[in-house]
Amino acid sequence: MPLHSAEPPAAARPTATSGSSGSGVPPLPAAAPRVNPIIGLGDPAGAARIRPPHHRLADDPVPADVAYQVVSDELMRDGNARLNLATFVTTWMEPQAARLMAESADKNMIDKDEYPQTAAIEQRCVAILGDLWHAPDPHRVVGCSTTGSSEAGVLAGLALKRRWAARHGIGPGGGGPDRVPNLVMGADVQVCWEKFCRYWDVEPRIVPMEGDRFHLDAATAAAACDANTIGVVAVLGSTFDGSYEPVAGICAALDALAAGGGPDVPVHVDGASGAMVAPFLDPELEWDFRLPRVASINTSGHKYGLVYPGVGWVLWRDTDALPHELVFDVNYLGGSMPTFALNFSRPGSEVIAQYYNFFRLGRQGYRQVQQAARDVATSLSASIEQMAQFRLLTRGDELPVFAFTTGDDVRGWDVFAVSRRLRERGWQVPAYTFPEHREDLAVLRVVCRNGFTRDLAESFLDDLRAVVRELDADARSIGGGAATGATMSGPSAFRH
Repeated sequence: MPLHSAEPPAAARPTATSGSSGSGVPPLPAAAPRVNPIIGLGDPAGAARIRPPHHRLADDPVPADVAYQVVSDELMRDGNARLNLATFVTTWMEPQAARLMAESADKNMIDKDEYPQTAAIEQRCVAILGDLWHAPDPHRVVGCSTTGSSEAGVLAGLALKRRWAARHGIGPGGGGPDRVPNLVMGADVQVCWEKFCRYWDVEPRIVPMEGDRFHLDAATAAAACDANTIGVVAVLGSTFDGSYEPVAGICAALDALAAGGGPDVPVHVDGASGAMVAPFLDPELEWDFRLPRVASINTSGHKYGLVYPGVGWVLWRDTDALPHELVFDVNYLGGSMPTFALNFSRPGSEVIAQYYNFFRLGRQGYRQVQQAARDVATSLSASIEQMAQFRLLTRGDELPVFAFTTGDDVRGWDVFAVSRRLRERGWQVPAYTFPEHREDLAVLRVVCRNGFTRDLAESFLDDLRAVVRELDADARSIGGGAATGATMSGPSAFRH
């Protein structure tokens, strides 16, 4: 019998179901060539005739190389991750790290009995972060890995709510209409905090932006608190413009509030990006467990922790900050491992990659990598500031991230048109309006990450200048601007 037949018999072909013609679901094409999937496909044109399933499985398997090639070809339509200046997520790691991740992808992070060394490596990472964030007693710090900073933030929010309920003697059934918990935060928070509030029945007390204040400050944070406030979320690195919220100032204002007889409100620091930047580039900045009011901190290992997605971390300053009823004890090797997570099974490869980076880079290596990203950001923002068409909001001197908008004299096009034209050249640069009270402000944002080199930054700057020339010329040619009120624009986009 031959290994394959270019045209399988009719009985082997999948047929359309009786309702397929009117359901909007097209029937599958002719089945793939019948092959021995272990030996492979002998027909050199066979792969060209194979269409991957869209709505239901085909009847027959295909060779591994064919499946790989067809899926790989489809993925060519995705954007180039290295040219994506919208995402905070790591898009490049060393080959050795990628190899280590591939070798450990089959390790289930939750199965600490089967993979005790992976569990031990997770605990090493928690201890390293506790030291990095100045935990008062490294032996009492509590923490865990998560799928990202969003899950980490939700876990921190749950701990805040349970601590608030315990302080007020409120049981699982709630405290009645006069005891609705609230969480204070600025309008620049990541959407995970609004999700937490909605899913766990907490009032999101969002302080809006005002004028040139684009994030939470000390006065507005304290003014929003009352006896039902479970905590204040301070963001170390806004996704809107890369700026740090004044964590120390917020804590001082809350200290004064408590000293004056007001509520004693803890602070959680959302350091999704900044908690892996500030320790290395801003060591004198007090934002972490050096401030007694900071109860917990989260970060994204897959952002400026320099790991591929997805891994996050959340730490509490001590065991008192994490209610014991939220922690489950998993026994392995005769010991007890406390776990606190929303997810269950997940690969251990990202945690192992995080440990690889800690081992590989050390403090000095992280400092060099983050400084290089900040240098690129500040240099690029300075060059953009020299362009008459733009005005900077931030300079990339906190997070290596900056935002800019069009100047007052620009007519005929806006930031959305710039974003669209840059995308035609391969660059993904988000354009978006700010939240409530500053919807009038539309900006472009650039995220500089490890792998976005000075050479790439120069290429981006060349393309940005070319785009501006094109837009100016097009605006003149169509008579846009002040004369007609016409403005070239494009779709809005905002990616964390």
